[in-house]
Amino acid sequence: MTLDFTRREFVRAGLAAGAGLTLAVSLGGCADEAPPPAGSAPFAPDAWIRVGTDDTVTVMVDRSEMGQGVSTALPMLVAEELDADWSTVRYQFAPANEAYYNPLIGGMQLTGGSTSVRAAWLPLREAAARARSMLVTAAAAEWGVAAEQCRTENGSVVAPDGRRVRYGAVAAAAAAVPVPLPGTVRLKSPEQFRFIGKPMPRLDHPDLVRGRTVFGMDAGPAGALVAVVARCPVFGGTLRSVEDRAARAVPGVREVVRIEQGVAVVAKDYPSARAGRDALTIQWDEGALATLDDAGVSAALEALGREPGKVARRVGLGGEFAGSAARTLDAVYEVPYLAHATMEPMNCTADVRADAVTLWVPTQYQTGPRLMGGGTRGAAARATGVPVSRVTVHTTHLGGGFGRRSETDFVSEACQVSKAVGEPVKLIWSREDDIRHDQYRPAARHQMRAGLAADGSPVGWSHHVISPSIIAKFLPGWLPDFVAHLGGPLKGGVDGNAIEGAAENPYAFPNLEVRYTQADLGIPVGFWRSVAHSHTAFAVECFLDELAELAGSDPVMFRRGLLAGAPRAVAVLDLAAERAGWGNPTPAGRSRGVAVHESFGSWVAQVAEVSVESGAVRVHRVVCAVDCGQVVNPDTVVAQMEGGIAYGLSAALKEKISIGGGRVKQSGFVDYPVLTMREMPAIEVHIVPSLMEPGGVGEPGTPPIAPAVANAVYAATGKRIRSLPIRV
Repeated sequence: MTLDFTRREFVRAGLAAGAGLTLAVSLGGCADEAPPPAGSAPFAPDAWIRVGTDDTVTVMVDRSEMGQGVSTALPMLVAEELDADWSTVRYQFAPANEAYYNPLIGGMQLTGGSTSVRAAWLPLREAAARARSMLVTAAAAEWGVAAEQCRTENGSVVAPDGRRVRYGAVAAAAAAVPVPLPGTVRLKSPEQFRFIGKPMPRLDHPDLVRGRTVFGMDAGPAGALVAVVARCPVFGGTLRSVEDRAARAVPGVREVVRIEQGVAVVAKDYPSARAGRDALTIQWDEGALATLDDAGVSAALEALGREPGKVARRVGLGGEFAGSAARTLDAVYEVPYLAHATMEPMNCTADVRADAVTLWVPTQYQTGPRLMGGGTRGAAARATGVPVSRVTVHTTHLGGGFGRRSETDFVSEACQVSKAVGEPVKLIWSREDDIRHDQYRPAARHQMRAGLAADGSPVGWSHHVISPSIIAKFLPGWLPDFVAHLGGPLKGGVDGNAIEGAAENPYAFPNLEVRYTQADLGIPVGFWRSVAHSHTAFAVECFLDELAELAGSDPVMFRRGLLAGAPRAVAVLDLAAERAGWGNPTPAGRSRGVAVHESFGSWVAQVAEVSVESGAVRVHRVVCAVDCGQVVNPDTVVAQMEGGIAYGLSAALKEKISIGGGRVKQSGFVDYPVLTMREMPAIEVHIVPSLMEPGGVGEPGTPPIAPAVANAVYAATGKRIRSLPIRV
């Protein structure tokens, strides 16, 4: 249901005679100096709403679609306040431009942090309301009546006497109407919503089911060469020498190119390129990490755990509460490195010319400031020497993202190869490349201590997180120490991304302390679905279950007693427990576990029902309750909770990146398995009604599932699970 014209054709169209109304909207938080995309409009564009003379309403979606439904949710916001006819609504991906910076992730055009709907919730609705006002004003002028006497309905302006005109018929005239100032138009109240809060068919589904959706693998100019890259298998290793005569002799191979990351083989198609790479004889300088293994990683984290760490949060006595506690409990939780394992491996098509670069790429990070790598445009500029302003990015649909496609390593490779051969090149990673050269979810060690009074009431909580810093890799070597004094991403030596979910511990302990120690182990790390919440929730919620047992309390009731100041948490906890039948007998051979967690502005509670037989854990049922504020499309909320649970279950039960000889041992889904259909539990999702501003839904479903399952396993076996993946 996307349109056939290109992005550049769209933004260049502007206000041509008879072209209709093109409306730009300010999303707020964008840089004032950001140049708008090429074209003209009634006012400076950030994102675009276009009402065509054919009645189509096209929304420029400035976030990447990776299955999370943003290409429907954002048009729903526009259609709601525009009073559009849903059958005429279309979407088009926005070009890469500073004007589309995500106001909740300052200075970047980036899709992540479950921010898409949250960032657009008010700005897009206000923009649509202004567009509706302009259409009404234009129609009223033609009729010679007061605009205040007219109304809108299903893509039409309706006069007081019942006459009506479709938006397309007055779109051109509306383009000449002065744009209402922000705040001068009234938005609908929730009881007036026609689309928001209602299950709506996704705009991208017809193309998906018919196989017409264009992913990165499908995009780019016809006849583009194909490249694969041989990379050093050891982290940090470099190329020493290469013998490429056998590779060049492979039929179809066109060129062999040395690039920063290794050696690229360029051919007429993927099989030829792959065969050429297999024929290379390469000597690598494996470097300092050639002896690193899992034991070394664990030993390094344990050693760093003996350091005091940096204080991220302190309440009351902080961690110095042991003297006032009648009983104390200590535990250590560990999680491994994880790969993203997206369905579509990394790829990018690059056409590098002397003065311009054009990219076709499934990316989450189109453009941003140099300090944060500059995104896809910045990576292309660095790899080619072409100015950022001369880099054009065509964002395709993403075959999975999960944070992996916020990286730009594969973009840089494609640009280097295309520049070297002077032709368009489609760079493709194999599944093995994808698993062995990922930007991994960091491993982490959580050192926990808690204390109870004689009556079982909580006295104190101490949580020390030891983990690599993701944000540090974006900063020059001198900058972390510098910004530690100024604040920012490593304020006080604490990476906020590494402790999220721990620092915001909602439980009412009179004394609480959270500390962080940065672990730089040389293994590349990146953002993974729900980031640190994916492991802090595991540590917090499992340890709380242990503490509940020490207090002699039911896990649900113990949590409720500590969440008096968090009514949204109590609401999802109660709903999940009620619908799961907490307190009632389970089916024979099954046990239940519970977890509740807040992330990205949403509260999620989950109850897992599991069985354990001969050491094998089977999850039969998951009951999920979510409070994500006002819901745009409930079908999407349900789907994202289901997807987040499946993703988290794979990690909880199966996934682990193992290191040996400085390299990843896994190679694909054979030894890095993911959850299969027959292993998928029955999932029930219950949405708590809310009038609060929207929270995220793409990531919050993932964090609670591992602790819910681990707690259920304990209920079934009496064995505490303190490391992942779960082994009984």
